[in-house]
Order: sequence, then C-alpha cells, then structure tokens
Amino acid sequence: MRVLVVEDERDLADLVGEGLRRHAMAVDVVYDGAAAAERLAVHDYDVVVLDRDLPEVHGDDVCRDLAARGSRTRILMLTAAASVPERVIGLGLGADDYLPKPFDYAELVARVRALGRRSREPVPPVLTRHGIELDTRRVQASRDGRHLHLSLKEFAVLEALLRAEGAVVSTERLLELAWDEHADPFTTVVRVVVSRLRAKLGDPPCIRTVPGAGYAL
Repeated sequence: MRVLVVEDERDLADLVGEGLRRHAMAVDVVYDGAAAAERLAVHDYDVVVLDRDLPEVHGDDVCRDLAARGSRTRILMLTAAASVPERVIGLGLGADDYLPKPFDYAELVARVRALGRRSREPVPPVLTRHGIELDTRRVQASRDGRHLHLSLKEFAVLEALLRAEGAVVSTERLLELAWDEHADPFTTVVRVVVSRLRAKLGDPPCIRTVPGAGYAL
C-alpha cells in the first residue's frame, strides 16, 4: 500500500510515517499543502492521511482537488477539529474518513488499511499461490505450512507478486509499491530483495525473472 502523510507538526508526521512503514506500507511524508499537491500530481497513492489546517495550501483545498479529479486515492482527514459539524464539513469536501486528534494509533492503522482496501480491486485478505499463504492483515506468510520470516520489504514485494496473479510486475512498479519516493530507481534494491525472497521461499523456485520486463510468481 502506498500512503502519503500530510501533517505540519513534523514530529507527529514523522512518527505516523515511521509507524505505518512498520506495517509494510510505502510512506511519503510532507509538511504542507503545496508539497502534498505536488506529490499527488506525480504519484498514485492508495491513501492520503491529511491534516486540514495546513500552511501554503489548506488541507480542504487539497481534498477538494482530489475529489474533483475523481482520484481513486482515499482520504483520511486527521485533525484537531473534532466537533460533529467539523466532521460533516470534512466529509462533505470529499474525505472518505475522519479521525480527530488525539487519536489511538491502532485505530489509525486500521482505518488506513480499510481505506487502502477500498482504493483497490477487491481481493481476499489471505492470498495464496504455489503453496504460499500471505495474510495481509496479520502481515504473516508461510509456504507449505512453513512460516516465512520476511522483512517488511520482502513481504511487500511478495504481496505485489501475489496480487498480480501470475502477471509480470515491473521493477519500477515494485519500487512504487514497496518503497517511498526516496528510493533510487537505478539501484539494485529490488533485485536484492527478490533474491532474498527466493531463498526464503525455497524449492521449488516460484519467482521467475522476465528479462527487460520484471518478475512474475
């Protein structure tokens, strides 16, 4: 899942971003509405966690623009404006969900995951192929009953390959899904993670390299 966190309280923004990464999400963090608008124009996010009271460009305007474009990106408004009228206004602007500050972190993660599922084609919570079972909610994986000790990047790459149902997933797409915007597209990070993933999955080999195209499961 690709998530954009937009929050002008830098410590809170960084904390939320780091926490979501621990749940195998690729997260970008920005601190004002103008930077959010730039990222949303370039990247295809599943969810944006959006503070309303932002400098440069107000969060309401970011929300309106996304809704007007018919973007598939789901919007979770995260704000100190917690009254019922404020929530009604936020949802009326095009937000999909509204979480007032202070918030429970477990609830934030659950809401982001729920919105992420709505932004994609429906898939079962447990993905299976070639004896692999991947539980996207518990962030657990196994093959033929053997538990797989995967890093978060390995889990995210395996999830992307399973979701593709045998279709080829390009290196660029894997970078977009499993890494944030700071990942260098010219590095070998994807190849290294796929190599480690192959070793952990064991025999028979199930990830094939398609030269010039990417990887398929």
